[in-house]
Amino acid sequence: MLVIEDLHCSYGTAPIIRGLHLEVGEGEVVSVLGRNGMGKTTMVRAIAGMRPPEVRGGAIRFYENDLVTLESYEVARLGVGLVPQGRHVFGSLTVIENLEVIARAPRHDADSWTLERVFEFFPRLEERCESFASNLSGGEQQMLAIGRALMTNPRLLLMDEPSEGLAPIVIGTIKETMRSLKGPGLSILLVEQNLGLALSLADRIVIMGPHGVIVWSGLPEALENDDEVKRSYLGV
Repeated sequence: MLVIEDLHCSYGTAPIIRGLHLEVGEGEVVSVLGRNGMGKTTMVRAIAGMRPPEVRGGAIRFYENDLVTLESYEVARLGVGLVPQGRHVFGSLTVIENLEVIARAPRHDADSWTLERVFEFFPRLEERCESFASNLSGGEQQMLAIGRALMTNPRLLLMDEPSEGLAPIVIGTIKETMRSLKGPGLSILLVEQNLGLALSLADRIVIMGPHGVIVWSGLPEALENDDEVKRSYLGV
């Protein structure tokens, strides 16, 4: 589904990613781990067509489409949904307006994401449907950010640090929701610092080192049992 080959990205003259290689398969959940500053968010922004960063070389292919030359709205139209780090919901809009303003027609090969279906996943959002997004709690805003991305009816969901700043009980709710999303028709690229969350959701895990170099890749069970890798690359 997604193939990244020899990707190079920079912010101005400062190179951040040098030669990243990564793949996500159909219906697969891939978790990307790594310390801060390794280029994980830069990778997500590059896939989504957001500027900065500037892509200086390499390829990002989504099915038959080359994403490097596309604008962010064109990437979204191809079926790439984004849950950005820090949530970035539209604070001056209500919950319903946040969901409706970005909604896209469903794909023919998948169940449609509608307001009703999002509210089934997040009943709390239905309770707060007329509230302005700026008045929601952090956990509610994260639910809204996920629901908003699903309303684009994506084939690939990019999730950048969805557990950041959330209480453990809220992380549990997010984890169960994400587990329910796993399956045919939706692939997920999950960037996450919470090792437990990543291990519980991923089909495959990659660890990113300096400048976007993949220093480890394997199954969650293998990482869970490898204390040396966790200590060397994740500091746990």
